[in-house]
Amino acid sequence: MFEGVLFFPVTPFTATGEVDHDALRKHIGAGVDAGPGAVFVACGTGEFHALETEEYAGVVRTAVEVVGGRVPVYAGAGGALGQARGFARLAAEAGADGLLLMPPYLVEAPRAGLVAYTRAVAETTGLPLIVYNRGNARFDEASAAEVARIPAVSGFKDGTGDLDLIARIVPAVRTELAGTGKEFHFFNGMPTAEASQLAYRALGVNLYSSAAFAFAPDISLAFHRALEEDDRQLVDGLLRTFFHPLVRLRQRVPGYAVSLVKAGVALEGGTAGPVRPPLVPLTSEECAELAAIIADGRRVLAAAG
Repeated sequence: MFEGVLFFPVTPFTATGEVDHDALRKHIGAGVDAGPGAVFVACGTGEFHALETEEYAGVVRTAVEVVGGRVPVYAGAGGALGQARGFARLAAEAGADGLLLMPPYLVEAPRAGLVAYTRAVAETTGLPLIVYNRGNARFDEASAAEVARIPAVSGFKDGTGDLDLIARIVPAVRTELAGTGKEFHFFNGMPTAEASQLAYRALGVNLYSSAAFAFAPDISLAFHRALEEDDRQLVDGLLRTFFHPLVRLRQRVPGYAVSLVKAGVALEGGTAGPVRPPLVPLTSEECAELAAIIADGRRVLAAAG
Protein backbone atom coordinates (compact mmCIF):
# COMPACT_ATOMS: atom_id res chain seq x y z
CA MET A 1 0.00 0.00 0.00
CA PHE A 2 1.13 3.55 -0.79
CA GLU A 3 0.18 6.36 1.52
CA GLY A 4 1.47 9.82 2.21
CA VAL A 5 3.72 11.99 0.09
CA LEU A 6 5.77 10.33 -2.65
CA PHE A 7 9.42 11.47 -2.76
CA PHE A 8 11.16 11.91 -6.13
CA PRO A 9 14.82 12.66 -5.35
CA VAL A 10 17.17 14.46 -7.69
CA THR A 11 20.33 12.79 -8.98
CA PRO A 12 23.24 14.94 -7.77
CA PHE A 13 26.20 15.40 -10.09
CA THR A 14 29.71 16.60 -9.29
CA ALA A 15 31.19 19.68 -10.93
CA THR A 16 32.94 17.37 -13.39
CA GLY A 17 29.74 15.57 -14.30
CA GLU A 18 29.82 12.26 -12.41
CA VAL A 19 27.00 11.00 -10.18
CA ASP A 20 27.72 12.23 -6.65
CA HIS A 21 26.79 9.18 -4.57
CA ASP A 22 27.73 10.79 -1.25
CA ALA A 23 25.35 13.68 -1.96
CA LEU A 24 22.71 11.21 -3.17
CA ARG A 25 22.94 9.25 0.09
CA LYS A 26 22.51 12.40 2.17
CA HIS A 27 19.66 13.66 -0.02
CA ILE A 28 17.70 10.42 0.07
CA GLY A 29 18.49 9.79 3.73
CA ALA A 30 17.21 13.21 4.78
CA GLY A 31 14.11 12.74 2.64
CA VAL A 32 13.26 9.34 4.09
CA ASP A 33 13.83 10.65 7.63
CA ALA A 34 11.20 13.33 6.90
CA GLY A 35 8.59 10.62 6.31
CA PRO A 36 7.50 10.02 2.70
CA GLY A 37 5.33 7.11 1.64
CA ALA A 38 7.80 5.88 -1.00
CA VAL A 39 10.94 6.86 -2.90
CA PHE A 40 10.89 7.05 -6.72
CA VAL A 41 14.51 7.17 -7.82
CA ALA A 42 15.98 7.81 -11.28
CA CYS A 43 12.65 9.05 -12.59
CA GLY A 44 11.83 12.40 -14.20
CA THR A 45 13.13 14.57 -11.35
CA GLY A 46 16.12 12.24 -11.10
CA GLU A 47 17.07 12.93 -14.75
CA PHE A 48 16.38 9.39 -15.92
CA HIS A 49 16.75 10.61 -19.48
CA ALA A 50 20.38 11.62 -18.85
CA LEU A 51 21.70 8.56 -16.99
CA GLU A 52 23.98 5.99 -18.56
CA THR A 53 23.28 2.33 -17.81
CA GLU A 54 25.97 1.91 -15.15
CA GLU A 55 25.04 5.23 -13.56
CA TYR A 56 21.40 4.18 -13.40
CA ALA A 57 22.27 0.88 -11.71
CA GLY A 58 24.45 2.69 -9.18
CA VAL A 59 21.78 5.27 -8.37
CA VAL A 60 19.16 2.57 -7.72
CA ARG A 61 21.58 0.53 -5.58
CA THR A 62 22.41 3.60 -3.51
CA ALA A 63 18.74 4.40 -2.99
CA VAL A 64 17.90 0.84 -1.93
CA GLU A 65 20.84 0.79 0.47
CA VAL A 66 19.96 4.13 2.09
CA VAL A 67 16.23 3.44 2.38
CA GLY A 68 16.91 0.04 3.95
CA GLY A 69 13.38 -1.23 3.51
CA ARG A 70 11.74 1.59 5.46
CA VAL A 71 9.52 2.50 2.48
CA PRO A 72 9.16 1.09 -1.05
CA VAL A 73 11.76 2.11 -3.64
CA TYR A 74 10.56 2.41 -7.23
CA ALA A 75 12.89 3.10 -10.15
CA GLY A 76 12.26 4.65 -13.56
CA ALA A 77 12.45 2.52 -16.70
CA GLY A 78 11.59 3.50 -20.23
CA GLY A 79 12.83 4.64 -23.62
CA ALA A 80 13.46 2.16 -26.41
CA LEU A 81 12.04 -1.27 -25.59
CA GLY A 82 15.43 -2.94 -25.22
CA GLN A 83 16.64 -0.11 -23.00
CA ALA A 84 13.48 -0.21 -20.88
CA ARG A 85 13.79 -3.96 -20.34
CA GLY A 86 17.48 -3.58 -19.52
CA PHE A 87 16.78 -0.89 -16.94
CA ALA A 88 13.99 -3.03 -15.46
CA ARG A 89 16.41 -5.93 -14.98
CA LEU A 90 19.04 -3.64 -13.42
CA ALA A 91 16.45 -2.21 -11.03
CA ALA A 92 15.39 -5.70 -9.98
CA GLU A 93 19.01 -6.76 -9.44
CA ALA A 94 19.61 -3.63 -7.35
CA GLY A 95 16.71 -4.53 -5.07
CA ALA A 96 14.05 -2.05 -6.21
CA ASP A 97 10.50 -2.84 -5.14
CA GLY A 98 8.89 -1.70 -8.38
CA LEU A 99 9.11 0.33 -11.58
CA LEU A 100 7.67 3.54 -12.98
CA LEU A 101 7.36 3.04 -16.74
CA MET A 102 8.45 6.17 -18.60
CA PRO A 103 7.30 6.76 -22.22
CA PRO A 104 9.00 5.03 -25.16
CA TYR A 105 11.55 7.11 -26.99
CA LEU A 106 10.29 9.65 -29.53
CA VAL A 107 7.89 7.50 -31.59
CA GLU A 108 4.17 8.03 -31.58
CA ALA A 109 2.35 4.75 -31.05
CA PRO A 110 -1.22 3.46 -31.23
CA ARG A 111 -2.83 2.36 -27.99
CA ALA A 112 -2.37 -1.32 -28.89
CA GLY A 113 1.36 -0.67 -29.26
CA LEU A 114 1.53 1.03 -25.86
CA VAL A 115 -0.18 -1.96 -24.29
CA ALA A 116 2.31 -4.31 -25.97
CA TYR A 117 5.24 -2.11 -24.82
CA THR A 118 3.94 -2.14 -21.24
CA ARG A 119 3.40 -5.91 -21.31
CA ALA A 120 6.92 -6.56 -22.62
CA VAL A 121 8.56 -4.49 -19.86
CA ALA A 122 6.24 -5.87 -17.16
CA GLU A 123 7.08 -9.44 -18.09
CA THR A 124 10.83 -8.77 -17.94
CA THR A 125 11.03 -8.89 -14.15
CA GLY A 126 7.55 -9.28 -12.73
CA LEU A 127 8.18 -6.28 -10.45
CA PRO A 128 5.10 -4.15 -9.75
CA LEU A 129 4.91 -1.55 -12.51
CA ILE A 130 3.17 1.81 -12.61
CA VAL A 131 2.23 3.06 -16.06
CA TYR A 132 2.97 6.75 -16.70
CA ASN A 133 0.37 8.43 -18.90
CA ARG A 134 2.23 11.37 -20.44
CA GLY A 135 4.10 12.66 -23.46
CA ASN A 136 3.84 10.20 -26.33
CA ALA A 137 2.44 7.43 -24.08
CA ARG A 138 -1.21 8.45 -23.79
CA PHE A 139 -3.84 5.88 -22.96
CA ASP A 140 -7.61 6.00 -23.36
CA GLU A 141 -10.22 4.17 -21.25
CA ALA A 142 -9.97 0.90 -23.17
CA SER A 143 -6.17 0.70 -23.25
CA ALA A 144 -5.87 1.81 -19.60
CA ALA A 145 -8.26 -0.96 -18.62
CA GLU A 146 -6.28 -3.43 -20.72
CA VAL A 147 -2.91 -2.61 -19.16
CA ALA A 148 -4.52 -2.75 -15.71
CA ARG A 149 -5.24 -6.43 -16.37
CA ILE A 150 -1.53 -7.19 -16.89
CA PRO A 151 -0.56 -9.03 -13.68
CA ALA A 152 2.49 -6.88 -12.82
CA VAL A 153 0.80 -3.53 -13.55
CA SER A 154 -0.19 -2.06 -10.19
CA GLY A 155 -0.89 1.58 -10.93
CA PHE A 156 -1.65 4.37 -13.38
CA LYS A 157 0.01 7.77 -13.08
CA ASP A 158 -1.29 10.72 -15.06
CA GLY A 159 0.99 13.50 -16.26
CA THR A 160 -1.29 14.92 -18.95
CA GLY A 161 -3.66 16.99 -16.82
CA ASP A 162 -6.56 15.88 -19.01
CA LEU A 163 -9.12 15.67 -16.21
CA ASP A 164 -11.98 14.87 -18.58
CA LEU A 165 -10.12 11.75 -19.71
CA ILE A 166 -9.02 10.77 -16.20
CA ALA A 167 -12.63 11.09 -15.04
CA ARG A 168 -13.39 8.29 -17.54
CA ILE A 169 -10.26 6.19 -17.06
CA VAL A 170 -10.61 5.80 -13.28
CA PRO A 171 -14.08 4.19 -13.34
CA ALA A 172 -13.21 2.19 -16.47
CA VAL A 173 -10.22 0.60 -14.72
CA ARG A 174 -12.14 0.02 -11.51
CA THR A 175 -14.93 -1.67 -13.42
CA GLU A 176 -12.42 -3.83 -15.29
CA LEU A 177 -10.79 -4.98 -12.04
CA ALA A 178 -13.99 -5.37 -10.03
CA GLY A 179 -14.09 -8.75 -8.34
CA THR A 180 -10.46 -9.60 -9.10
CA GLY A 181 -9.13 -8.53 -5.71
CA LYS A 182 -6.24 -6.75 -7.41
CA GLU A 183 -4.82 -3.76 -5.57
CA PHE A 184 -4.44 -0.83 -7.98
CA HIS A 185 -3.36 2.77 -7.44
CA PHE A 186 -4.02 6.01 -9.33
CA PHE A 187 -1.50 8.87 -9.11
CA ASN A 188 -1.44 12.55 -10.01
CA GLY A 189 1.91 12.90 -11.78
CA MET A 190 1.68 16.50 -12.91
CA PRO A 191 4.70 18.73 -12.27
CA THR A 192 4.01 20.54 -8.99
CA ALA A 193 1.12 18.11 -8.50
CA GLU A 194 -0.14 19.91 -5.41
CA ALA A 195 -1.43 22.71 -7.65
CA SER A 196 -3.95 20.34 -9.26
CA GLN A 197 -4.49 17.84 -6.46
CA LEU A 198 -7.86 19.21 -5.32
CA ALA A 199 -9.22 18.44 -8.78
CA TYR A 200 -7.60 14.99 -8.96
CA ARG A 201 -8.79 14.17 -5.46
CA ALA A 202 -12.36 14.85 -6.52
CA LEU A 203 -11.92 12.12 -9.16
CA GLY A 204 -10.69 9.60 -6.60
CA VAL A 205 -6.97 10.09 -7.28
CA ASN A 206 -5.50 10.61 -3.81
CA LEU A 207 -1.82 9.83 -4.41
CA TYR A 208 0.55 12.30 -6.00
CA SER A 209 4.24 12.89 -6.61
CA SER A 210 5.66 15.88 -4.76
CA ALA A 211 8.62 17.62 -6.37
CA ALA A 212 8.57 20.12 -3.50
CA PHE A 213 9.27 17.35 -0.98
CA ALA A 214 12.81 17.08 -2.36
CA PHE A 215 13.71 20.56 -1.06
CA ALA A 216 10.91 21.66 1.29
CA PRO A 217 9.52 18.51 2.94
CA ASP A 218 8.01 20.54 5.78
CA ILE A 219 5.80 22.47 3.34
CA SER A 220 5.01 19.38 1.29
CA LEU A 221 3.98 17.32 4.33
CA ALA A 222 1.95 20.18 5.82
CA PHE A 223 0.04 20.55 2.56
CA HIS A 224 -0.70 16.81 2.49
CA ARG A 225 -1.95 16.87 6.09
CA ALA A 226 -4.14 19.86 5.28
CA LEU A 227 -5.66 17.96 2.36
CA GLU A 228 -6.32 14.92 4.53
CA GLU A 229 -7.88 17.04 7.30
CA ASP A 230 -9.81 19.25 4.86
CA ASP A 231 -8.08 22.35 6.21
CA ARG A 232 -8.99 24.54 3.26
CA GLN A 233 -7.52 27.67 4.81
CA LEU A 234 -4.04 26.16 4.94
CA VAL A 235 -4.46 24.43 1.56
CA ASP A 236 -5.49 27.70 -0.08
CA GLY A 237 -2.77 29.66 1.69
CA LEU A 238 -0.01 27.31 0.53
CA LEU A 239 -1.40 27.17 -2.99
CA ARG A 240 -1.50 30.95 -3.23
CA THR A 241 1.91 31.72 -1.71
CA PHE A 242 4.01 28.66 -2.56
CA PHE A 243 2.70 26.16 -5.10
CA HIS A 244 1.15 28.54 -7.63
CA PRO A 245 4.27 30.75 -7.68
CA LEU A 246 6.35 27.57 -8.18
CA VAL A 247 4.20 26.71 -11.19
CA ARG A 248 4.68 30.16 -12.68
CA LEU A 249 8.45 29.94 -12.23
CA ARG A 250 8.58 26.37 -13.55
CA GLN A 251 6.71 27.28 -16.71
CA ARG A 252 9.17 29.93 -17.84
CA VAL A 253 11.68 27.53 -19.39
CA PRO A 254 11.28 23.94 -20.63
CA GLY A 255 12.97 21.57 -18.19
CA TYR A 256 12.62 23.83 -15.17
CA ALA A 257 10.50 21.10 -13.54
CA VAL A 258 13.87 19.47 -12.81
CA SER A 259 16.15 22.52 -12.64
CA LEU A 260 13.93 24.23 -10.08
CA VAL A 261 14.06 21.23 -7.75
CA LYS A 262 17.85 21.02 -7.94
CA ALA A 263 18.07 24.74 -7.20
CA GLY A 264 15.75 24.25 -4.23
CA VAL A 265 17.91 21.44 -2.84
CA ALA A 266 20.96 23.69 -3.06
CA LEU A 267 19.14 26.62 -1.45
CA GLU A 268 18.19 24.41 1.47
CA GLY A 269 21.80 23.41 2.11
CA GLY A 270 21.97 20.20 0.12
CA THR A 271 24.23 19.24 -2.76
CA ALA A 272 22.53 18.71 -6.10
CA GLY A 273 25.10 19.82 -8.63
CA PRO A 274 24.26 20.92 -12.15
CA VAL A 275 21.58 19.59 -14.47
CA ARG A 276 22.78 17.77 -17.55
CA PRO A 277 22.17 19.12 -21.06
CA PRO A 278 19.77 19.67 -22.68
CA LEU A 279 18.40 21.07 -19.40
CA VAL A 280 19.65 24.45 -18.18
CA PRO A 281 19.94 25.84 -14.64
CA LEU A 282 17.95 28.65 -13.09
CA THR A 283 19.53 32.10 -13.27
CA SER A 284 20.81 33.70 -10.08
CA GLU A 285 17.80 36.03 -10.12
CA GLU A 286 15.45 33.07 -10.40
CA CYS A 287 17.22 31.30 -7.53
CA ALA A 288 16.59 34.37 -5.39
CA GLU A 289 12.96 34.30 -6.48
CA LEU A 290 12.72 30.63 -5.51
CA ALA A 291 14.21 31.40 -2.10
CA ALA A 292 11.53 34.05 -1.58
CA ILE A 293 8.79 31.60 -2.57
CA ILE A 294 10.06 29.05 -0.04
CA ALA A 295 10.17 31.74 2.65
CA ASP A 296 6.60 32.80 1.82
CA GLY A 297 5.42 29.21 2.17
CA ARG A 298 7.04 28.88 5.56
CA ARG A 299 5.46 32.13 6.73
CA VAL A 300 2.06 30.59 5.97
CA LEU A 301 3.01 27.51 7.99
CA ALA A 302 4.19 29.63 10.91
CA ALA A 303 0.96 31.64 10.87
CA ALA A 304 -1.06 28.41 10.89
CA GLY A 305 0.75 27.29 14.03
